[in-house]
Amino acid sequence: MSGTAGRSAGSGAGRAWLVLTLACACQFMVILDASIVNVALPSIRRDLGFTPTGLAWVVNGYLLTFAGFMLLGGRACDLFGHRRMLVGGLGLFSAASLVGGLAAAAEVLVAARLAQGVGAAMLAPATLAVINTRFPGERERARAFGAWAASGGVGGMAGALAGGALTSGLSWRWVFLINVPIGVVLIVAAMTALSAARTDARERLDLAGAATGTAGLAALLYGVMQSADHGWAAADVVGPAVAGLLLLVLFIVVEARVAARPMMPLGMFGIRGVAVGTAMLLLLGGITIAMWYFTSLLLQNVLGYTALDAGLGQTPAAVVFVLVARSAAAALPRTGARPLVLAGCACLTAGFGWLAQAHTGSGYVTGVLGPTLLVAVGIGLTFPTLMAAATADAADGDAGIVGGLANTAAQVGGSVGLAVLATAAGARAGMESDPSAPAALAVGYDLVFLMAAAIGVAIALVSVLLPRPAAGRSRRPPVGELTDEPRAVRRR
Repeated sequence: MSGTAGRSAGSGAGRAWLVLTLACACQFMVILDASIVNVALPSIRRDLGFTPTGLAWVVNGYLLTFAGFMLLGGRACDLFGHRRMLVGGLGLFSAASLVGGLAAAAEVLVAARLAQGVGAAMLAPATLAVINTRFPGERERARAFGAWAASGGVGGMAGALAGGALTSGLSWRWVFLINVPIGVVLIVAAMTALSAARTDARERLDLAGAATGTAGLAALLYGVMQSADHGWAAADVVGPAVAGLLLLVLFIVVEARVAARPMMPLGMFGIRGVAVGTAMLLLLGGITIAMWYFTSLLLQNVLGYTALDAGLGQTPAAVVFVLVARSAAAALPRTGARPLVLAGCACLTAGFGWLAQAHTGSGYVTGVLGPTLLVAVGIGLTFPTLMAAATADAADGDAGIVGGLANTAAQVGGSVGLAVLATAAGARAGMESDPSAPAALAVGYDLVFLMAAAIGVAIALVSVLLPRPAAGRSRRPPVGELTDEPRAVRRR
């Protein structure tokens, strides 16, 4: 009997790590697709006749629906099961990739990118949910989050390199078509590795909350994305942004009135880890953008690197991020979140302060490599730690929506941070006699890095509110189910 029990335990552990591999592969694909098209944009514009403004929506369309539909994807994951959302998200993502790869018109490609974003919004919270429910132990869950965060880092790093290789060696169409066979393999793996949910009672999605929350996020992000072309005071920016904020206020009112299973239970913000972790992820999203986006611009526009050389120049920092994220996750159960976040913020502040000294005569090693490695250590320490902190106290029945909330915070922080920081950089460079000169651009980027350093200090200050680790802390019941009512969705 002991041998049978041992084999059963070993099988369960093997299945858990198979699930983690699946979750990491999905996260890798989602993040890869956010960056892989960047190198292919000139070829796409030439072949499909995009205007410069329209071409931006090949990138923005994906990011808009990805962030806008994440909360809806998270709650749907809780109601309809993790496997259904993973398989459905992979199916939509793969089908949209096929349409994008075969697109003969600009409008078709943009529509495919919008659909890819919806598929990604179904996948991302489901990957966090399966980790949170499959790894109930604090140590195992922390290591799983480290692997998940590292897979996203590898996806971001591989995007520029894979995009350049596929575009140069085959065609820009293969940056989309490559997702199709990968998606099919992952669908088969999901059907094999994940147990199906057994629904004892039909639950309804909170349609009013889904409509107001999704439309509010999408409108807000659309307005923010328009700021790069029109300026913050333009009607094209103010109108959608204000409409989005009003819809989000209405969303909160709707959620406060929903008695059973709201799309986003407001009571979850009474859980300190969820509230504080989500707020810090919002700030960290802007810092991550400052690191990868503006460092790339610094390398190309100030130091004269090619796009491929700039991607290679950022590779060491990406590797360091992956290694540190795994190490931080392993240390989290012993140290708790606060020491790791404080150490990470110290690295972020010092690294960005160092980057802010860059100028046209800076060398790569002392001007870019050194500070970006330091920043990468900071992001590696903070990102998986905050993801774990924001989701650690979620009940199994709320794992999807909490994962969606954490992902949404990071994505919205990145989108808003990019718009604000880009505006600041442009305004500062515009104060110089020749705003387009490398020296003027360097001054603008230096301001961005100083602002990022200040955000690092803000994250450190907020980190004192993180809950201390509590030994033997048990899982909470779902926020919307604090009574003795039976769970509607049970997993075998």
